[in-house]
Amino acid sequence: MRDHYDVIVIGGAAAGLSAALILGRSRRSVLVVDSGEPRNARAEGAHNYLGREGAAPSELYRVGRDEVAAYGVEVTAGRIVAASATDGDRADAIGFSVTLDSGAIVAARRLVVASGAVDVLPDVPGLAEQWGRGVVHCPFCHGWEIRDQRIGVLVTTPIGAHHALMFRALSEDVTAFVTDPSLVDDTALAGLRARGVRVVTGPVARVLSASGALTGVELGSGEVVSLDALAAASTVEARVDFLSGLGLVAVDQRMGDLRFGSALSVDAAGQTTVPGVYAAGNVASPTATVIASAAAGTQAGAAVHGDLVQADLAAALAASDAGQPTR
Repeated sequence: MRDHYDVIVIGGAAAGLSAALILGRSRRSVLVVDSGEPRNARAEGAHNYLGREGAAPSELYRVGRDEVAAYGVEVTAGRIVAASATDGDRADAIGFSVTLDSGAIVAARRLVVASGAVDVLPDVPGLAEQWGRGVVHCPFCHGWEIRDQRIGVLVTTPIGAHHALMFRALSEDVTAFVTDPSLVDDTALAGLRARGVRVVTGPVARVLSASGALTGVELGSGEVVSLDALAAASTVEARVDFLSGLGLVAVDQRMGDLRFGSALSVDAAGQTTVPGVYAAGNVASPTATVIASAAAGTQAGAAVHGDLVQADLAAALAASDAGQPTR
């Protein structure tokens, strides 16, 4: 690694690599720092990504790293543990310093935060072991793969009934496990039953597996319900602890009274509330799919390049006014 780059991209999955690609093609010096922990690491394939439908996440990102390297982008394994603003230099008043878990300290003119998010799962024994395999969360991301199977839906939020209806469009054998009766009103219950969704009210004691595959759930009563797949909603928390030195924190994401996660606040170009720091992907949009994260990364990378173009112009005009030579 060098000591200084135009841009440091924090995170090397869809959003981060897409930002790095457009910046590399714009002849910016770019360092991507990747911890190797993409949110979709356990998924067998990334779906709804036109041209790369079903590609394994690891393969998608391997190809992406090769593509950005062709434009001079450097990618290093590691984790950012701290970030702070610096005084910049005469050419650009904005600047940043980041510290890696290796102890290395690297400076940059701009930052792109694409550190992703963590899924906080319902506290049901056996569920985490099946996450991304037998336990899924998104009908768009995983629905086709479990079509026509015995699907259970763990209803733990007020929108859980709608979640169950989404999966009902994929299978005629759907069971909604309503863990708290107050979560589903009479109208929602009537809708589920009208669509042929079986409703089971009461706690789910654990998720059952055999030979690495999900087989069903055990209810609080001890009854076992056999299933081929279980859908469960997570709370999606942005990975942003390392940004505290910049005063950046994630804010709650809500749908009415329901809190479903946290994210950095950004504008349409990905600019955060700190000038020179941009964000893209699940760290800024908890519900973004892989292709949406890639698009947001491209947008943020383009905005960063435009920002640097203006900073370079201001420096050149200042040097010209002072009678200094410019490049």
